[in-house]
Amino acid sequence: MRRSFAVMVVAALVACQSQQSPAQQRAAVPDEVRRDTALTPQFPLHSTLGGKLEAPEGLEVDYFARNLSGVRFMVLGPDGAVYASRPGAGAIVRLADSNGDGTAEDVKTVLSGLNEPHGMAFFRGAFYVAETDKLTRFAVGTDGRPGGEGTVIATYPGSSGHSTRTVIVGPDSMLYVSVGSRCNICEGDVPHRAVVLQVNPATKAVRPYSVGLRNAVGLAVNPATKAIWVTTHERDNLGDDIPPEEIDILKDGADFGWPYCWGNRQPNPEYHDAARCAKTEPPALMMQAHSAPLGITFLTNATQLAEQYRGDALVAFHGSWNRSVPTGAKVVRVRIVDGKPVSYEDFVRGWQDANGSRWGRPADVLVMSDGAVLISDDTGNAIYRVHR
Repeated sequence: MRRSFAVMVVAALVACQSQQSPAQQRAAVPDEVRRDTALTPQFPLHSTLGGKLEAPEGLEVDYFARNLSGVRFMVLGPDGAVYASRPGAGAIVRLADSNGDGTAEDVKTVLSGLNEPHGMAFFRGAFYVAETDKLTRFAVGTDGRPGGEGTVIATYPGSSGHSTRTVIVGPDSMLYVSVGSRCNICEGDVPHRAVVLQVNPATKAVRPYSVGLRNAVGLAVNPATKAIWVTTHERDNLGDDIPPEEIDILKDGADFGWPYCWGNRQPNPEYHDAARCAKTEPPALMMQAHSAPLGITFLTNATQLAEQYRGDALVAFHGSWNRSVPTGAKVVRVRIVDGKPVSYEDFVRGWQDANGSRWGRPADVLVMSDGAVLISDDTGNAIYRVHR
């Protein structure tokens, strides 16, 4: 019997739960080690969505869809509709803006009975869904919509610990699936977990592509360099401001260090293996600890945003769960120079109130065919549209 999504989330939190007070967690770490590259936004933020959110001047935020309990990741379909996952409901929904008014009038469940579906990808006439324990392929009809019985393409460990899975199509026409760790810090997961797998959709061959990634949730291909970027959640229990969260640029065979290292090759105190850490791949960008970065998208086709955004990316910060002063619950812009991330800044914020309480938590970001940007929110149960 499929375990409920709520139970799995609780199990994941228990596995990561701190045994120390916030005061005990604070560590004296040099600034260069815990470097946070946050900047003041290039464009001033103004009030939008009836005063609930703030967005850059010249942009507005409206609801694209509401009443979508637990909505997480999104993908554009060949039929022009948005497909979104609802892991807790075991379902994929199709959202269509039929009259072009910026709101999805047609919202229907197209796939159900799945095991915590999360990431999705359309590729060569098929629809791939990353469930917690397997990658499943569905046929796409002549109307551009997926349906029918699914075919299992790959299996991997599921359910316990970090249980959501993400899939994208790589520049080499291979599929890439992220499989998070079962714990905060432990040995024995790699290479089956804490890994991004490469899956051949034709032969069903599966192999580790990059390892040592504690929980790489967001995956996207940089359209300029063709490299795969991931957003990675680092470990807990070292303090409010370490380790930093990461953007990592994958390489075939690379080891990004978990569980032995954090940040820029810093040894974890459980293992003290500096020699091993020296051989690992450092993060491409370090961001505020405990921000929980999820979805990432590049802004190449985001024509409703100012030209200055075009070569950059957006990342959804889901927000902290055990930091003494809550952080995150916003969408940030990642600045890119010569194909590398160099800094980040707030793009849309306001889901977290001044007292740390939240009415929403961003999960994913997606550029629409009209150049607007969608943001999913699995706590506010909505999808927002950022537009001129």
